[in-house]
Amino acid sequence: MKEMLLAGLLLACCPLAAQVPFEREVNAFAEKDQLTPPPAYPLLFTGSSSFTLWDNLQASFPEKVILNRAFGGSTFSDLLRHFDRIIVPYQPKQIVVYCGENDIAAGKSVANTVADFKTFFKKTRRAKRGVPFLYVAMKPSPARWELWPRYQQGNRQIKRFLFWRGKTRFVSMADLMTDPGTHRPRPEIFKADSLHMNHRGYVLWQKRLQPLLK
Repeated sequence: MKEMLLAGLLLACCPLAAQVPFEREVNAFAEKDQLTPPPAYPLLFTGSSSFTLWDNLQASFPEKVILNRAFGGSTFSDLLRHFDRIIVPYQPKQIVVYCGENDIAAGKSVANTVADFKTFFKKTRRAKRGVPFLYVAMKPSPARWELWPRYQQGNRQIKRFLFWRGKTRFVSMADLMTDPGTHRPRPEIFKADSLHMNHRGYVLWQKRLQPLLK
């Protein structure tokens, strides 16, 4: 009877373990590292889909060594949950982060999103002392245009926070991604979903990031 009860508990626990957000994506990173050891002192990109879907990221910066550990749909809570597997194993020359957009889109308040960012930043500083940190601000998009004022509010608070921290950079892409006349997102730089960027959008990001990367 005890054996049956124990087996039932194990079976009940297994689905929960399988439901850990983004466990599959993070496991895939570990598998890649086993097959091909990660490069020494890369520029470590992490965050959500704006980095995940940058499929020619390495080719965009051919003179750099890039390691992309972003996973689409992620929030700061997810980055913190998997911190020991997406940040700790590597020895980056610089850490580049795009995250926060999904937090607010999922209903998290601006205050809580910024608080999670600060937690992530401080944890990064403890784990990787002295490593330069670059935050790419939350972007405007047609699909989430109604959230843009909240993204701007979060961006301003994060920018102020980073201003007083050494070896940090804050970069906004908003002026590149919006029409100077209407001040609305440029539809031609987005995919059909009006949320994720196409090649033309990433060319804009590449030009702005180029001088900021170590």
